[in-house]
Amino acid sequence: MRRSPNAISFTDLCRVCDHFFGDARQRKSSHRVYKTPWPGDPRVNIQNAKGKAKSYQVKQVLKAIERLNHEQH
Repeated sequence: MRRSPNAISFTDLCRVCDHFFGDARQRKSSHRVYKTPWPGDPRVNIQNAKGKAKSYQVKQVLKAIERLNHEQH
């Protein structure tokens, strides 16, 4: 994901987010919104772009996972 953020499928990114953040709070549209455990803007928002994940959103997910791992240790 780090090497090729523009080559990640939306389905694969959903699986990663489901694993780290639980079920999405919103699934009805092309967007999925995931809650994160920290205060502030506690969301990870990803969007289906013709079957692919948007590269900037892949990077945001990676950053959120890093923060999650850091705060748990």
